[in-house]
Amino acid sequence: MLEQAAAWNREGRGVAIATVTRTWGSSPRPPGSQLVVNATGEFRGSVSGGCIEGAVVGEAAEVIQTGESRTLHFGVTNEMAWEVGLACGGEVDIYLEKLS
Repeated sequence: MLEQAAAWNREGRGVAIATVTRTWGSSPRPPGSQLVVNATGEFRGSVSGGCIEGAVVGEAAEVIQTGESRTLHFGVTNEMAWEVGLACGGEVDIYLEKLS
């Protein structure tokens, strides 16, 4: 994944890297799992086994545009978690940063 991110970066595409930093309860991907996204929405890797990737890719577009990193939190107490499908009963924090 990181090789793909570096290749996209060399091609001049904006790239963001999402990394799972914390999990609690049932979580499909452990801390350290990563997803890389380019400015056209292509992505590689996984931070959740598919249940929140769409939301992370959407946030990545903003991070690529603004250059401002952020931490995303998804959990069963978060209304968005149900919208994006995180019904596994756990929580996950994801750090999203632009590759420079």
